[in-house]
Amino acid sequence: MDFTIFAVLIVGIVLGGIAAAIVISRTGGHQEVSRDELKDAFSSISAEALKDFHTLASETVKNQLEKGAATLEEKKKLIDTNLETVSKTLQELRNQSTALAAQLGENQKETGKLRATTEDLRNVLSSSQARGQWGEKMVKDILNMMGLVENFNYACQQMVKSGEKPDYTFFLPKEKSVNMDVKFPLTHYERFIAAESESDREAEKKAFLKDVKGHVKDVAGRGYIDPEGGTVDYVLVFIPNESIYAFLHANDSELLDFALSKHIILCSPITLYAVLSLIHQAVESFAMEQAAGKVLALLSEFEKQWLLYVEAMEKMGRRIDDAKKEYEALTSTRTRQLERSLTKIQDLKLGDGGPTLGGSADGEQDD
Repeated sequence: MDFTIFAVLIVGIVLGGIAAAIVISRTGGHQEVSRDELKDAFSSISAEALKDFHTLASETVKNQLEKGAATLEEKKKLIDTNLETVSKTLQELRNQSTALAAQLGENQKETGKLRATTEDLRNVLSSSQARGQWGEKMVKDILNMMGLVENFNYACQQMVKSGEKPDYTFFLPKEKSVNMDVKFPLTHYERFIAAESESDREAEKKAFLKDVKGHVKDVAGRGYIDPEGGTVDYVLVFIPNESIYAFLHANDSELLDFALSKHIILCSPITLYAVLSLIHQAVESFAMEQAAGKVLALLSEFEKQWLLYVEAMEKMGRRIDDAKKEYEALTSTRTRQLERSLTKIQDLKLGDGGPTLGGSADGEQDD
């Protein structure tokens, strides 16, 4: 719109120049044009120019306003669309923020529980008595899962000949047993986990491995292995964590051989389950073997009694046959003889007049 007005002004100036030229031409170019004439001519032309300028400006402004209104309407629609999109996006963000806040709350609760569990675990690892109870609880869970029964498949704290009390004693076939200790030195392992510097971790690792070897020697000297007293030639030592069990194998490859040289088998929860499964299967196989022997003895006795039964039944059969023959004799020959006698008696009773007193059976009087 500014460019159009500028163009109209230029046209007005040009027209003014043309008007001045016309006035000069009317005077022939030789007469001096008076200021009033020039002013009148310029005013007349300027008025016409201003009139045209006003008309042109009005139309231009109208067109520009119409275009501006259409543009504003399009921009309004675009803004409304954008506002609607932004509103939806904000609502989605608000919903996501609410869900995120809820999730963060749940995560905070779980973190609190994990922190409490970690603290409880730390307390367990820091107390030798609590460590023993923790190991006993884990073994108890494994035994319950396998369906083993206390005082039938195993015993707790049963004193051995040396006066020691292993944590568990598992019963084997032929009155054999195997003992297990569940206490394990974990103090330096806890410090190893909590250590911040590499030097501290290395020192705690060495101290932990040393404690494990010392524990193996200590268990080997407790009298848990007593073949004369009915135990096998090995004792089990329970490690209550798979990570610790893997840590020992990874950091001391000779530890397993060292333990075996002391007749000690190190068991993690998984390996203990496997060992107890083998023990349970051996017990069941031995029980089945014993049951099979009893079944064979019972079958032999059954066979003997069956033969006696068959012999008695045969005797009874023969007696039944004899009784049957006697019965048939009674119901045939003897019955016919009795019926014949009864018939004669009936004939006598139904004869003419019947027998007379002192007379014979055929009606003649006795002498």
